[in-house]
Amino acid sequence: MDNTFSHGYALLIGVGECAYQPWSLPVTVRDMLALQAVLTDPTLCGYPVDHIRLLHDAGATKQAILEGLAWLAGRAAAAGDATAVVFYSGHGWLDGSTGRYYLLPHNVEPFDLPGSALGAEDFTAALRQVQARRLLVFMDCCHAAGMATAKDAPPLKLPPGLSQVALPKGVAEALKQGAGRAVFSSSTGSQRSWVRPDGRLSLFTHHLLEALQGAGNRPGDAEVRVSNLMAHLSRAVPASAQALGQEQTPFLDAATEDFPVALLRGGKGLPKGGWAAAQDEAAARIGRVVQALGERSVAIGGDVSSSVIVTGDHGITLR
Repeated sequence: MDNTFSHGYALLIGVGECAYQPWSLPVTVRDMLALQAVLTDPTLCGYPVDHIRLLHDAGATKQAILEGLAWLAGRAAAAGDATAVVFYSGHGWLDGSTGRYYLLPHNVEPFDLPGSALGAEDFTAALRQVQARRLLVFMDCCHAAGMATAKDAPPLKLPPGLSQVALPKGVAEALKQGAGRAVFSSSTGSQRSWVRPDGRLSLFTHHLLEALQGAGNRPGDAEVRVSNLMAHLSRAVPASAQALGQEQTPFLDAATEDFPVALLRGGKGLPKGGWAAAQDEAAARIGRVVQALGERSVAIGGDVSSSVIVTGDHGITLR
């Protein structure tokens, strides 16, 4: 059995270290690396390692993000029948005076947000150049102190007129324009996107990793589809947030029929007992990935081929 999702490509962005230190979000890099590890595992999602590009810390500049989307567009065009994934984890802010929504890259200037941040319209325009047959976008743009762990996180000081909100509905609608497009937002409105109590992964990414291992599937399924992701995320994320005494509701905006986004357990699918029979194994696997990430330092920009991460066309190996 071929355990490669050979037509899958992904651009994973975890802004992480910001040039203006108070706006840094280190957990976004761990989320990105954990997702990359699960996507490229041949016993799980089966994406080829060289089909994924990672952008983080000093490598997640405005220009690098646009170039990353251009890279994804080129790979999708060359492949013909591509499934493309974009994962963005970082701040998303709304300018109340203009109605413009911004994604904050590494090199954002606190006193020149319009000139240094990535406007949603520019991000959308670049995304529309990705002419993949199937495109899935994850936007983990959070309210309050980035992905604050909880009540003790101090509020961020923002430039006048700006507010921290989840991806506005109008932006999500613009992102999904075209056939075969689906956009996930980790939260809605003024909700925060929360981190698990151990501080290692966000709630949304943790449950996304579960979903990519079959949490929303049935025995006999050989692939994970958009509907499977939504089935699990719509239940698990609000429940985990509620356990913290908070609210977080992920949202899916789609203009497409349901489509596969990855192999399920290397194409073998769930055992006869379904997710209940596979859940402990999946949890242990996520734990090993998180532990491996915690044992290695994440480089701030640049290529570190002997460490965890290589920024560019290559992936990471968790030994």
